[in-house]
Amino acid sequence: MKNFALATLVLVISAAAAMADSCWWHNGSLMRLQANGNERYMYYETPRQGLRNAGVRRGTLLFNGTKNGNWYSGLARVFSSTCVGNPLEYWVEGPVAGNQARITVRGTREKSRNCVSTGVVVSDTLVFNFAHFC
Repeated sequence: MKNFALATLVLVISAAAAMADSCWWHNGSLMRLQANGNERYMYYETPRQGLRNAGVRRGTLLFNGTKNGNWYSGLARVFSSTCVGNPLEYWVEGPVAGNQARITVRGTREKSRNCVSTGVVVSDTLVFNFAHFC
């Protein structure tokens, strides 16, 4: 019975840890990753100074999508000081490192100028490195 109770406790702790908030570094900003089943949300916890002019605040959503095995896919956003409150959304996907401490997603998006598409397509890579449990 003691081994069963210990195994149950380990299972409960593991499930709680999988759902717990964690903080990640991305491009000079501290992010908060929240999980709900396979759904994933990456919010700004402490945005770097340059993003504040684009309307990014604590709680602003950067990524929402799903985790399937060690693969993330979903929508990322790019923010601009000329389009405050109107981020451009684009599709990204990519792997979680084997040690679970890095997430790298890639996608393509159109560049814009003053909230208008320029027709120029660029590639983006977003890298998130585990910082700590929030």
